[in-house]
Amino acid sequence: MTSQTEQTARRSRHADTRRGRHQGADRTQEMFSRGFEALGRLAMQGVQVSGRATDLASGEVLFSVDDHIVMPTASIGKVLLLVEVAARLQSGQLSPLAVLDRAPQDAAGDSGIWQHLQVPSLPVADLAALVGATSDNLATNVLLRRVGLEAVSARTESLGLTRTALLDLVRDHRGPDDAPQLSVGSANELTWLFSALARGEVVDAATSRQVISWLSLNSDASLVSSAFGLDPHAHRQAEHGILLVNKTGSDAGVRSEVGVLRGPRAGVTFAVSTYFDDTSLASRLAVIDGMRTVGLDLLEYVF
Repeated sequence: MTSQTEQTARRSRHADTRRGRHQGADRTQEMFSRGFEALGRLAMQGVQVSGRATDLASGEVLFSVDDHIVMPTASIGKVLLLVEVAARLQSGQLSPLAVLDRAPQDAAGDSGIWQHLQVPSLPVADLAALVGATSDNLATNVLLRRVGLEAVSARTESLGLTRTALLDLVRDHRGPDDAPQLSVGSANELTWLFSALARGEVVDAATSRQVISWLSLNSDASLVSSAFGLDPHAHRQAEHGILLVNKTGSDAGVRSEVGVLRGPRAGVTFAVSTYFDDTSLASRLAVIDGMRTVGLDLLEYVF
């Protein structure tokens, strides 16, 4: 198992590779100019933006835009739950076939398919697959009830993450006594987390592989990854040399995505988060279009 000291040291080395707010070699900066301009336009319109991309092999920072800022990330925090579940499966603390029942207090609408199914109970591994594939809110709450938010927070801290956290269970309505967001994160830490997962360095290699396997089922390619031309329901194998593992987060005024994109020429880890006044369709579409533009730059880099 990787120690907390080792994890923190790796986090520090990852952070130390950055060379400024908007940095990179001339060629790289030119390659990502469309994304910079798109995010800049959003910022001029009052959208809070944050982003980072690093070369998967070298760790070189390809671009960074306020990547230290803590942003609401909606469902992206569910990755931290999956890490805890995977670690318990590998240690034997939890069986993949342990059947968990859904309860009235677990109910949550919006994303996910289990709420529309008749089956009242599912195995742990199936629930984790639902979270990875559809960001299933009901499955998230059932798993979270089983492992505990405190355990997820402790695991997050052990990874050396200080600006990224799952703050609460999924709620249809957030009151004054509830956490204001489901999760928060910084682009810096999120790119580190996904790079470490891809390298097999989160907890251990088996845990990392399991989390990557669940995330590879993700069917949401509506944001940055809309530029990659993949089948959102079937992309576990490379298509035209492109392979993606990602997690998105969407909520009122929040659009966020983190992922690892591999291509014939290179691999890249990316995170882009936006926080905006979601009062009109035009505002939302502008944000989505800006994130897709970043995706076009990422695709050009790896392809």
